[in-house]
Amino acid sequence: MGENNYNLIILSLSLLTLSTFFYRLTRRGYSAVKTPCPQSYPLIGNLIGFLRNRHRYHDWVTDMLSASLTLTFRVNGFLGLSQSICTADPTNIEHILESNFRNYIKNNRYTSVMQELLGSGIFNSNGLVWASHRKITGPEFAVVSLKTFISDSVQSQLSKSLIPLLLSAGSNTIDLQHVLRKFSFDTICNVVFGADPCISFVQAFDEAVEHTSNRFMSPFQVVWKLKRFFNIGDERKYKETIKTLNQFAMDVIDSKDAQNGCETDRDLLSRFIVFSLDMGFEDEERRNFLRDTIINFVFASKDPTSTALTWFFWLLDGHPHCKHMIHKELSMLTTSSPDIRPLNLTFDDLKSLNYLHAALSESMRLFPPVPINSRSTVDDDILPDGTYIRKGWFVDYSVYAMGRMESLWGCDCREFKPERWLNDNGVYQPAYDPFGYPVFNGGLRLCMGKDLAYFQMKLVVVAVMHEFEIEVVGGGGTPERMVDPPYSLSLLLNMKNGLPVRVKKRQQVAPVMLQELRMEV
Repeated sequence: MGENNYNLIILSLSLLTLSTFFYRLTRRGYSAVKTPCPQSYPLIGNLIGFLRNRHRYHDWVTDMLSASLTLTFRVNGFLGLSQSICTADPTNIEHILESNFRNYIKNNRYTSVMQELLGSGIFNSNGLVWASHRKITGPEFAVVSLKTFISDSVQSQLSKSLIPLLLSAGSNTIDLQHVLRKFSFDTICNVVFGADPCISFVQAFDEAVEHTSNRFMSPFQVVWKLKRFFNIGDERKYKETIKTLNQFAMDVIDSKDAQNGCETDRDLLSRFIVFSLDMGFEDEERRNFLRDTIINFVFASKDPTSTALTWFFWLLDGHPHCKHMIHKELSMLTTSSPDIRPLNLTFDDLKSLNYLHAALSESMRLFPPVPINSRSTVDDDILPDGTYIRKGWFVDYSVYAMGRMESLWGCDCREFKPERWLNDNGVYQPAYDPFGYPVFNGGLRLCMGKDLAYFQMKLVVVAVMHEFEIEVVGGGGTPERMVDPPYSLSLLLNMKNGLPVRVKKRQQVAPVMLQELRMEV
C-alpha cells in the first residue's frame, strides 16, 4: 500500500511538471515580441531584486524600463503565482486607459487591499458601479458654487491654520510635510463634510492609509490575508480603526440627513445626499453608498496635494533661480492692484502665474504623488508595442519612471527645469502627449479634480512664499541629491523622514524693487 502511494505521488509530480512545461511552451508561442524579464530567477521570480532594491524601488523599476527597447518588461511572481507587465510607453498607456479601457480594470490586488477603507467607491470600483459614480460626480466639479465653496475652504484654512502655525514656529525646525498633510486633510474634510474632522477620525484615517499601504507593498500577500482571516496582529487593530472611521462618517451622514438638504449648495456630502434620494436605495444601502463616496474623496484628496507640495518646496530650495522666478511672478501679481491679496485670489487671478504652474507640473513630473498605477486584464490582449498579455495578468505603468525617460523628455529629463513647460512668450503649455504625463491618470479615468488640485496648490504656494522664506534643513533638491531622492515605499511618494525646514518672515518688497522686477520682465 505504501509503495502504491509512493508511485502515485511520483506520477502526480511528473504530470504536474509536464503540464507546466507545455503550458509555458504554449504561452511563449502566443507572444508577439520577446518581452524582457530582467533579474528573474526560477521559482523565486523577481523577489531577490525587489528585496535588494526595496529602498529605491521606483528607481530600480526606472533602470529596468530604461534598459528595455520598448520601455516595457515582464515581472515574474514568487513560485509563478502571478505574472505582470510593467511599462512606461505612452502608446501602451493610451491603449490601457482609453483605446481598450474595458479590458483593463482595477485588479483584485488593489481592490482587496483597499476594500475595508474604500468599499465600492469610485476609486475602488469597475464597470457599472464605477460609471454610476462618475456620472453623478463629474458634473459637480463644473458647478461654479462648488468651486467657490472649495476656494473659500482653502483660503479659510490658510488664514486660520497654516499661516498662523508657520508664524508660531519662530526659529524652530518644523516638519513641513506633516504641516501640509494636516492642512490638506482639514481642507478636504471641510469640502466634503462642511466641518473640521475630530481627532479620532484624523488618527483613524492616517492609520488606515498606512496599513493599506503596508498591505500593498508586502511581497507575500497571503500573510496579511491570513492575519485578517484569523483576526490577529495588526489586522485586528486595523479592524478597530475602520470601525472608528465608519462611526464618524455615519454620524456626519445622519446629521446632514436631518437637515433635509438645506445646504445643497455647499459641501459635497450635502449634494450627494440629495442625489441619493432618487437612486432607489434602501436606507442602509443608501448610507453605505454615501459613506463609500465621501471616504473615497477624502482618500483621493487628503495626501496627493500635500505630497506634491512637499517635493515642490524641496526642489525649490535646491534651485535658487526657480525660487527667484516664482517669487518675482508672485510679487508682480499681488502688487498689480490694491484689491489683490494672497488670500483672496480667484481662479482667474492664478491663471496668470505661468511660471508657477510650470514649476508645479515639473515637480510632479519628477515626483508624481502616485508613482505607479496597476490594472489587470479581463481578456488576452496585445499592447501597441507588441507585448502579449494573458487574461488575469497585472499591468503596471510607472508614472515615476516616465518622467525619467530620455525618449520622452530629452537628455535633461532628470533635471528640474520648469522652462520646458513654457513657450517662447513665457506662457504655460501642457505636455504634448497627455499619456506621456499621466500624473492625473488619463482617458476615462482622468482625475476630475485636476484643476481644483492646481488651484489649491497655487494658493498654498502664493500664501506661503508671500509671507515666508523656506529653508530646508540639510539642503533641498539639488541636482546631486536628486540622484538618490529620499522617498519611502508606499502607495504615495512620501518623503522619507519628513521635510524639516526653518521658516523666516519675509521682508515685504519695496516699491523701487517692484519697478525693477517689472523692468526685468
